[in-house]
Amino acid sequence: MSKKDFYEILGVSKSSSQDEIKKAYRKVAMQYHPDRNPGDKTAEEKFKEAAEAYEVLSDTDKRTQYDRFGHQAFSQGRQGGGFSGGGMNMDDIFSNFGDIFGDDSPFGSFFGGGSSRRSSGSRSRGTRGSNLRVKIKLNYEELAKGAQKTIKVKKYVGCSTCSGSGAKDKSSVQDCKTCGGSGQVRRVQNTFLGQMQTVTTCPTCNGEGSTVTHKCTSCKGDGRVYGEETVTIDIPAGVQEGMQLSLSGKGNAGERGGAAGDLIVLIEEESHPQLHRDGLNVAFDLHISIPDAVFGTQVEVPTIDGRAKIKIPPGTQSGKIFRLKGKGFPNVNSYEKGDQLIQINVWTPQQVSGSEKEMLEKLQKSENFKPKPDKNDKSFFDKVREMFT
Repeated sequence: MSKKDFYEILGVSKSSSQDEIKKAYRKVAMQYHPDRNPGDKTAEEKFKEAAEAYEVLSDTDKRTQYDRFGHQAFSQGRQGGGFSGGGMNMDDIFSNFGDIFGDDSPFGSFFGGGSSRRSSGSRSRGTRGSNLRVKIKLNYEELAKGAQKTIKVKKYVGCSTCSGSGAKDKSSVQDCKTCGGSGQVRRVQNTFLGQMQTVTTCPTCNGEGSTVTHKCTSCKGDGRVYGEETVTIDIPAGVQEGMQLSLSGKGNAGERGGAAGDLIVLIEEESHPQLHRDGLNVAFDLHISIPDAVFGTQVEVPTIDGRAKIKIPPGTQSGKIFRLKGKGFPNVNSYEKGDQLIQINVWTPQQVSGSEKEMLEKLQKSENFKPKPDKNDKSFFDKVREMFT
């Protein structure tokens, strides 16, 4: 996968509309088209790079992921998530994006637009399946370490009876009489520049090059049936609430052998009974007694992956924050990792016995138990003021 910025590749800004992105891709693709640059490997790579960028930016869901998480949003690539651009060959590009040049454009036939490239090899098959969305809820440990989830997805799957062709048997599939099996119709137009040949998708077979005379009885000619598939999802460490992962080809199967859609996985966070998240950091409120605050103590605190011991020094004040380095969440886009922040709260009993009351009254008169604020310690109002400046 290219690590170069997709917007930079196409020469557009993040605020560009879909029409602007489409025009920009058409311009770049025609500049580096292999028919214009025969044998030029650099041009070929730039042509593939442009297709990779357009595949993401032309899809609303994938563009949203890319804007939020960059290339890391598709880190699983062809093995599960993300997009196929990085592994595309020329046939894939012409099959998926050939129509960007326009069937009625004179460039359509010369520069691989429409179906001209498919005539020499594979034909367009069927209709692409729709995308599916699922939600997966993860606990704090799974969010921090990553997880592998296996789920059952109810969706359209390829018909096993006809292998997705939609035909009763092989003899039921015949070359289209309109286009002669090429999947395209050529016509010659007279223009002021002379005769111009254009190529359009065959209206009879929709570019498939064949028609079905007898439909499959299982799928009624659709090439797919409603069923269920078990899908394994590899979730990277550091994902967070609202993030989406895209599993290419795991959505609904296409009609009559068409490409399958994608499976969009929405991440949800499961609340923790004791911890709460603050960005990459994890926060925990620790309550200690007055004697423990005075004399110091050692306590165990919960963390994302177990428990950890911390030492509370003598004279610890309520509101003091201790930090456990690296005990927070990892950043999905880098090697950065958050910390665990532990805030001390000195617990005051609401009811005391007679003997305890006597002891506390004696302590109340002691100078050691009268508040002595640190001159270097900022007041509450100073801290609040800093938060808003």
